[in-house]
Amino acid sequence: MAADPPIRAAGAVLGRWNGMVREVALVHRPRYDDWSLPKGKPDPGEHPLRTAVREVTEETGVVPRLGPRLPTVSYLTAKGPKRVDYWAAEIAEEGRFRPDDEVDELVWAPVPEALGTLSYPHDVEVLRAYTALPERTRPVIVLRHASAGEKRYWQDRDLVRPLDDRGRWEAAELSRLLRAYAPRRLVSSATARCVESLLDYASAMGVPFVAEQDFTLNSTTPERAAARFRELLGSRDGTDGNSGLDGLVVCTHGELIPALARAACPGERLPEDPSLRKASFWVFHREPGPDGAAVSVERHAVRERPGG
Repeated sequence: MAADPPIRAAGAVLGRWNGMVREVALVHRPRYDDWSLPKGKPDPGEHPLRTAVREVTEETGVVPRLGPRLPTVSYLTAKGPKRVDYWAAEIAEEGRFRPDDEVDELVWAPVPEALGTLSYPHDVEVLRAYTALPERTRPVIVLRHASAGEKRYWQDRDLVRPLDDRGRWEAAELSRLLRAYAPRRLVSSATARCVESLLDYASAMGVPFVAEQDFTLNSTTPERAAARFRELLGSRDGTDGNSGLDGLVVCTHGELIPALARAACPGERLPEDPSLRKASFWVFHREPGPDGAAVSVERHAVRERPGG
């Protein structure tokens, strides 16, 4: 008889700087009388990125911006095995903590104090991994456009082939996932399907974006796309003047994805085949500066559309 799948959950180490002191958010749960990192179980069909953001917001009142991936922990509970995905996070939007039956107290503790306050060794392990990260990182996202039907059935120019019905649904889902990282610099291929894949996010967040031929199929090469991408990685012209820490998204085509992924993360962190299916993306959390190293690499995809 097959074992039951683990209970899934997601959360974050939410950090801030109080002067020169690095503090993290800890929550107290009256049901267990323990201190833990903010986390919780997904709603039905919810992507882990959205779960982490929602649960941190509900338990702390703060909307987080996710950073590098932290260790996933597994442990036994009274209801069976549990698996929790964690991210580092910083404050994207301040909010007000509202105690309830699940979380009745929130404290911001300096890291050494937090290590001694947490009730469980697995939470201590996650926090220690958090302290090993650079103080700041920048999310760099390489996105493959959403579904645009079959090319062989499109009679007009490929440049203007739009998203299909599934693709429009995927673009809305991508918008919700990208908000977990709140990138402010958006660059797209000039094709309609790539522009439309970012349009929902750009509109929702009030972020402008540009289309470039260097990332446009039939107008570029993988080498040219990678060279332009490296220029963007080295750029310090962040849209709000913060030296390029805003986060960058480049939406392009499957044929160009491997070259961009290897440019963002040279070395051994990528799989041998770094390609992406449609409506999926790489996230590289890089240290600031033109030569910043990739300290975390993730691949995410939109969940299956209900009803297929």
